[in-house]
Amino acid sequence: MERKGNVEQEEIFSKVVRAGRRTYFFDVRATKAGDYYLTLTESKKFTNPDGSFHYKKHKIYLYKEDFESFKETLDEMITFIIDQKGEEVISERHQSDYQKETSDNQTDESASESSSFTDISFEDI
Repeated sequence: MERKGNVEQEEIFSKVVRAGRRTYFFDVRATKAGDYYLTLTESKKFTNPDGSFHYKKHKIYLYKEDFESFKETLDEMITFIIDQKGEEVISERHQSDYQKETSDNQTDESASESSSFTDISFEDI
């Protein structure tokens, strides 16, 4: 991609990862000096009440001098999460139409517990 006025080749190599409402862009770009750096962009789609939509983007610039520590820390964090929570994704809870599965027994117990709580007389306090 060429810029007018400041003729510099910016995008060198790109990859896209689509993940539900999120899209991640990995772009290798060139500095004015001709060195390379990486931009990581998260783009998330939001729907407005009228049906139109917009995107929110967050961008990280990662330079070569930070690659090794970034990679080590990212690997460490990923390993920690997998070790602690496994690879199963528990994202349904965050969806707007998520309904927790309950058995009839749990619902009846909850109702009886809450009704006994409301039988307390606050006049004694």
